[in-house]
Amino acid sequence: MGFNSEFGVALTTTSDPEEANQLASRLVAERLAACVQIIQITSHYVWEGRAHQEPEFLLLIKSRRSAYAAIETFLRSHHSYTTPEILWLPVEAGLEDYLNWMRENTRAG
Repeated sequence: MGFNSEFGVALTTTSDPEEANQLASRLVAERLAACVQIIQITSHYVWEGRAHQEPEFLLLIKSRRSAYAAIETFLRSHHSYTTPEILWLPVEAGLEDYLNWMRENTRAG
């Protein structure tokens, strides 16, 4: 097990499965992410003073910390939401072979 915060997972959501797939494909193609997983979820939140319960698609964007700014810029430019969820969760530990694979499949920021 390697301890490392060189890597992390960016999160975003969208209501459209086609948009989720397009974002994921482009993030990987542009080597901003080594892998993007898409999970169907139900989100509960308050937006503009109203409570919502909506189906959404959560994108788990696995990448390097140094690529976060480029990921944020990409999502702000290509996401359909006015204020998309964009969060970064650092990876503190992981299988060294997997981290090496991530390193090989992403460009440094």
